[in-house]
Amino acid sequence: MKNSAETSSPFAHVAVLGAGAWGTALAQVAAQAGRQVTLWAHEVEVVEAIQTMRENTVFLPGAQLSSAIVATSQLQDLAAAPVVLAVTPAQHLRATLTKLHPHITPGTAIVLCAKGVEQGSLALMTEVLQAVMPHAAAAVLSGPGFAKDVVRGAPTAVTIACKNAELGARLVATLGLATFRPYLSDDLIGTEISGAVKNVIAIAC
Repeated sequence: MKNSAETSSPFAHVAVLGAGAWGTALAQVAAQAGRQVTLWAHEVEVVEAIQTMRENTVFLPGAQLSSAIVATSQLQDLAAAPVVLAVTPAQHLRATLTKLHPHITPGTAIVLCAKGVEQGSLALMTEVLQAVMPHAAAAVLSGPGFAKDVVRGAPTAVTIACKNAELGARLVATLGLATFRPYLSDDLIGTEISGAVKNVIAIAC
């Protein structure tokens, strides 16, 4: 997979939906990889802090953020990006995607970065995406990884799962750094379930 990623053209513009610690860290990764980044935050104070201080003082204090990251609280500002990293918490993903849907072109790559199972429906995040945005190109990004380690450049490996091998290779090329290494898989469900249950198993052990 490494060779296919190296020969694949990366996406120039990445949108990140959710400016918590992990979303902010992924935005920084994309910016360090040379991408234009639009980072959406629900909290106006987060947008203001990133734009004026280059720091997410609420969720990831102490990390200096790239000037390539443009923070916004307007979902329509994500419309121009061909790929969206969806990093909102699992229990809020359906509502947030529903609001985003009118602004997104069919075929936009939606990379699901939230771990978990939707309460009530017991739906996986790919099933939530299929219900809300049936024409989106789905992918899953899963750690292990810690936001503070990622932004300080600690070596991190993640999995990007995607049924479309060409799209998956482009996503790997888009986010790959010497210290942040995505590895490609075609097993979306396995990647989702592993991410959702790993902490439960760790606690049990």
